[in-house]
Amino acid sequence: MKSSYKKLALLFPLALSLGACESDFDKINTNPNNSEVAQPNLLLTQIIRSNVTRSWDVAANMDGGLLIVQHWAKIQYTNEDRYSFRPAAIQALWDGFYAGGLQDANVVINQGKAANNASYQGVGLVMRSWQFSLLTDMFGDIPYSQALQADKFVSPAYDAQQDVYKGLLADLKTASDLLASKQGSIQGDILYNGDTEKWRRFANSLRLRLAMRIADADPATARAVVAEVLGADNVFRSNSDNARLVFLDATFPNDNPVYETYKTRDDHRVSETLVTRLKAVNDPRLAVYADRPVAGGDYKGVPNGLLAADATALGLEKTSLPGIAFRRETSPAVLMTYAEVLFFKAEAIQRGFVTGVAATEYNAAITASMNQHGITDGAAITTYLAQADVAYNPASYKTSIGNQKWIALFGQGLEAWSEWRRLDAPTLTVARRPVTAAGGKIPVRFLYPTQEQSINQASYSAAVARQGADLLTTKLWWDKF
Repeated sequence: MKSSYKKLALLFPLALSLGACESDFDKINTNPNNSEVAQPNLLLTQIIRSNVTRSWDVAANMDGGLLIVQHWAKIQYTNEDRYSFRPAAIQALWDGFYAGGLQDANVVINQGKAANNASYQGVGLVMRSWQFSLLTDMFGDIPYSQALQADKFVSPAYDAQQDVYKGLLADLKTASDLLASKQGSIQGDILYNGDTEKWRRFANSLRLRLAMRIADADPATARAVVAEVLGADNVFRSNSDNARLVFLDATFPNDNPVYETYKTRDDHRVSETLVTRLKAVNDPRLAVYADRPVAGGDYKGVPNGLLAADATALGLEKTSLPGIAFRRETSPAVLMTYAEVLFFKAEAIQRGFVTGVAATEYNAAITASMNQHGITDGAAITTYLAQADVAYNPASYKTSIGNQKWIALFGQGLEAWSEWRRLDAPTLTVARRPVTAAGGKIPVRFLYPTQEQSINQASYSAAVARQGADLLTTKLWWDKF
């Protein structure tokens, strides 16, 4: 955000001074062979690639959500695994979304309007809403209604999270309606190849996600949105609808960011927590989520939160890397899946938002997750579902759904973190050697970027006064329990 409003605020007086010196400056410095306006199709490609990468990259995912929810652990340079997140990385994450992806999404929306292309408008709204949802779930209250308008608001106010969610739910409904019109084609779409119906299902699946996220904080709104979305049945219907970006090759920026990181570093392993839990229920996804140690032997995870020396002593070749399915240059980065939709259906039924059989949807969700990862043996899946520690328990539905959704969301660090905070399952043990910044607890948000305190101090201070102290342990509005 700092980049978006600070950069533009600095450039504005500079442009005025240049205009005073040379009235023909723009004419002289215009290249007639280059477009002055970004082409929507090229910009859409950039928005999808760069922001999906950002959500799957080191700061948000590998050193963020995946460590916090104990899918991964660090075997070298363990600061983040002990909740000491690097301020520069958090600043870059904030700036990247605000000054890059969100600004670009606005351009696509506006150019779609200008061209009377409802499909482009809809896709732009979906991508903008998805990015805003990641930001608010990482930080809480954020600049929203005044964001992306540097000509009007150099220091934009922070909106309360409940207002951000209200706006996002409305925008996604608008996006769904625009996409339903099928007015205009979608060029440059590397997510769904121009398929407006799949984009519409993604928009409505995101509406379902956000509505269920606020089910404890605003059950009336959640119930209404969920009933509408599931009643229309225009959400993901199979794994073929999954929102995922398949990277092209081994050349940056067309490669998976996990692969790109492992080209030069070897800091991460799967968590001991993950390995232990999957072994306990004979989960066949363990063979997909983790590799056996290079030195041989059974899967071995690394405890979260070790000091660097203790972690390194476990041995790089004696511990399990995240599975090769997640480390290839062309491995997909996932935004949302059919399994997630089915888990939400099960929970919505259990809460009485819609009718149906919760256990049926729950079992279908686990099956969809298995199938997503290439596990299609029906008998093996049936045996897995029959286990006492897996079978759906309506009296403790948050635990049942939380435990299995945590497994299904492996690799999707930010979403796994959000659902763990909301459902309070599975039970995770705090890092072994946490730093004092987390107060001996598992973080439930990121700290605001340090430059917000100087660049946007008044708005930052108002947000902190409303939301609570700018600490890793301050719960977000929707995190009620």
